[in-house]
Amino acid sequence: MAPAISPTALTIAAIEDADIADVIALWQRCGLTRPWNDPAADIALARKGPNATVLVGRDRSGLVASVLVGHDGHRGWVYYVAVDPGCRHQGYGRVIMAAAEDWLRSRGLEKLQLMVRGDNVAVHAFYQSLGYLEQDRVVFAKWLDGREPTP
Repeated sequence: MAPAISPTALTIAAIEDADIADVIALWQRCGLTRPWNDPAADIALARKGPNATVLVGRDRSGLVASVLVGHDGHRGWVYYVAVDPGCRHQGYGRVIMAAAEDWLRSRGLEKLQLMVRGDNVAVHAFYQSLGYLEQDRVVFAKWLDGREPTP
C-alpha cells in the first residue's frame, strides 16, 4: 500500500515553455527516451492541439513528475509517466496518474489505455495497484516515413 501524501505535496499543472528542458531531463533520468523518439517533438505535438497535453508535478524541490496524456476521440492514452528516481515511493506516481485520468474524464473519455514495454516489468505492479488490468492485445506499428522497424 502506498503511503498517504497530503494533497498539497504535489502540485499539478500543464507544462509551460520554461518546463520543457526539465521534463526532457526527467524523462532521460527515468529511462523513458529512445533514440527514435525526439522528446521535444513529442512535447510540441502534445501541446499543438486540444486532444493532448503534458502535465507536470512539482513538490518543494521542483519538477519531479510528468505524464503526456491525450486521446483519439475514443480512448485516452498516457505516455512518459515519470517520477524522479529520488522521489519514488511517496505516492507521486498515483497523483500524476490521477491527474491524467481526471484530464481525460473532463473531456468525456471513459477508458484509458497505456502500453508498457515488455522489458519494463517493474511497473506492472504499480499499474495493477491503480486498477489497471493487462489486456491481451498485439500492437502493430509502422514508421510512416519509411524507416526500418524499431523495437
